[in-house]
Amino acid sequence: MIRVLVASRSAELEQTIRSSSSVVFAGSVDPYHSNELAADVLVIEVADAAEHDWRMLAELPIPVLLLLDSADSAQIASALRAGIRGVISWDATPQEMEGALHAINAGLVVTMPDAQQLPEDLTEPLSARELDVMDRLAEGLSNKLIAHALSISEHTVKTHVASIFAKLGASSRTEAVSQAIRRGLVML
Repeated sequence: MIRVLVASRSAELEQTIRSSSSVVFAGSVDPYHSNELAADVLVIEVADAAEHDWRMLAELPIPVLLLLDSADSAQIASALRAGIRGVISWDATPQEMEGALHAINAGLVVTMPDAQQLPEDLTEPLSARELDVMDRLAEGLSNKLIAHALSISEHTVKTHVASIFAKLGASSRTEAVSQAIRRGLVML
């Protein structure tokens, strides 16, 4: 069972956590003024993403899942680059929230599907096909397997990989995946 602390003004969030069969509500907390975070994951409901310094939250001793009521892809990417482990919409279903909590507890990064857009610091966006290839790179697939999965030629995959490297400023697959994760372009 995953122990979850909640930082929210909403009783609804606490009820959602309590109703889950695979997580345990560990209490409510103010993460900005608490030294005691005895849980596995902290869920924080944030009303205005533009006003936050994500680094302080990312430095907490447990992984953080942000619930945002609105944010653009640049704000989401900023939170992920700072070290926040998950960003989902405040109106996520209980199943989506439970899945996000399990993924974050397992060391994965979770973000909203629409966050796979251009963060402001990229000079040229990844195309939809490059995002498809990037997702497969993050899964550790070879060019041949990516080509098979996407029904394209291996040569086309190589072209997309080279373009991804150039756009992300990466010199290896590992570096490209790392850059994509930090920029919020890949969901693991």
